[in-house]
Amino acid sequence: MTVDELDTRILRLLLEQPRTSVREYARILGVARGTLQARLDRMERDGVITGTGPSLSPAALGHPVLAFVHIEVTQGHLDDVGDALAAVPEIVEAFSITGGGDLLARVVGRDNAHLEDVIQKLISLPGVVRTRTEVALRERVPHRLLPLVESLGRAARL
Repeated sequence: MTVDELDTRILRLLLEQPRTSVREYARILGVARGTLQARLDRMERDGVITGTGPSLSPAALGHPVLAFVHIEVTQGHLDDVGDALAAVPEIVEAFSITGGGDLLARVVGRDNAHLEDVIQKLISLPGVVRTRTEVALRERVPHRLLPLVESLGRAARL
């Protein structure tokens, strides 16, 4: 999907002021509420906007340890292992990857001992051959999309 300058302005507002009403967004942008709603509906339908819920902090929820776990899987068991990972609450994301491993999971823990317990649980899953864990020390660039949206907006103006 191509985003134009108005879409970019809408996305910027959603990212910067996520708790504002559609009516207020329309006022800020100087467009009709119906126009704004139609744009939002289209971007949701096209998968640009994927959620509207709050962003939560695992650390504030008592899980300050973050690790990235590379998981090597027995051939033919990728879907089974992926389904099993979804049942582990400390796994907050998992991706199929290329390179060293088959899956990459973002895992949180209460402390290092808890993280080890979670990794041991992963190792015991049927189809898991081995894991390799990298513990994050400090977040240097938080999850963000605004710079990408702004880049798209600049491209749309050209």
